[in-house]
Amino acid sequence: MSQPHLATASVPSPRARARAQFVRHAERLPTAVTALGLFAVARLTGMVTVALAARRTDQDTFELLGGSWDSEWYTGIAAHGYGRTLHFEPGVIHSDLAFFPLYPGLVRGLTAAFPLSGGAAGLLISWLAAAAAAWGLYVIGRRLHGRTTGAFLVLLWGLMPHSVVLSMAYTEPVLTAFAAWSLYAVLSGRWLWAGSLAALAGLSRPNGFAVAAAVGAAAAYELWKRRGKVPGRLWAGAMLAPLGWGGYVLWVGLRKGDPLGGYFAVQRGWGSRFDFGLGNLAFIKHLLLDGDRLVFPVTLALVGAALLLFALLAADRAPLPLLVYSGVLLLIAVGGSGFFESKPRFLLPAFPLLIPLARALARTAKARPVHATLVVAALAGLSLGYGTYLVTLARMPL
Repeated sequence: MSQPHLATASVPSPRARARAQFVRHAERLPTAVTALGLFAVARLTGMVTVALAARRTDQDTFELLGGSWDSEWYTGIAAHGYGRTLHFEPGVIHSDLAFFPLYPGLVRGLTAAFPLSGGAAGLLISWLAAAAAAWGLYVIGRRLHGRTTGAFLVLLWGLMPHSVVLSMAYTEPVLTAFAAWSLYAVLSGRWLWAGSLAALAGLSRPNGFAVAAAVGAAAAYELWKRRGKVPGRLWAGAMLAPLGWGGYVLWVGLRKGDPLGGYFAVQRGWGSRFDFGLGNLAFIKHLLLDGDRLVFPVTLALVGAALLLFALLAADRAPLPLLVYSGVLLLIAVGGSGFFESKPRFLLPAFPLLIPLARALARTAKARPVHATLVVAALAGLSLGYGTYLVTLARMPL
């Protein structure tokens, strides 16, 4: 009697493994493409809405998006370098040294390589950075809570009330792009990438040091958890992270004759200082007693919502680097005085605050898709309407 044939598990060949890995990546692609597509539709619709409103009010859409407020300072630095200072009343001195160098450097490089104006180059950089940031948001959301949450995280970010800024020649998209990919590198253990991207984030905006703080906190936690036995690349990443922000602050200080305090003196000339929220409390008192333009109460509501979302993020036990990054951005916005109306813009890069909402929408979309659609439609209406108002009618700094 013959022995029964015993099947043995075959080991897949390297080629088969590579093919299977390709298939797995291909299966993820449509969701990422869908998320980025929805983001693009949201922002393109926002720009069309601004263009229609600009036409009705006899304004130039390109100037509104590419040459408003801080955009003029950035394109001026790109064209002529640093050195512009405007003197107003005593103690109010606006110096272009308040603006970090990465964005104007990119604008200058693009205008040197292609026949573009400074405004057009700034818009192109911001749009590309916004797309890169949206992709980074998606991969973080997917890693933490799945593809649907990642897609909703991207969509929510594109529909924030101040998301019109993502379509303008501003630096928030650049900071968010570097921040998202740096934080993703931390979550996936790529410390050299995390530190390098954090350094670039620190060169993009004053609050960019929040990324370095997140990388440093994550590195310190790993050091404690492993009892000091950590790879050299972790040390290198943690040391790289603050170099961008610290290097520019030191350079401005040396230029002003005060290495450690020069940059902060420049910020005080703009009316920006960290006073633990005292200036904000005084302005809120004025707002409650005397009232003011629509932008200010909306700003107060949005900052309050951001504080609530941070509490929800902490209650969900989000990863430490996301908590530190969002917490530092919130601390700067709440504890810093000056330009109260700009605080929602300062919080645009704080995308981890949207993760609790993205998770809730993902669950709702699965159980009650109509409800999720109505919520997204309402957010879209708010974003398009308020963003258009900010750019075309409010006539105040963003």
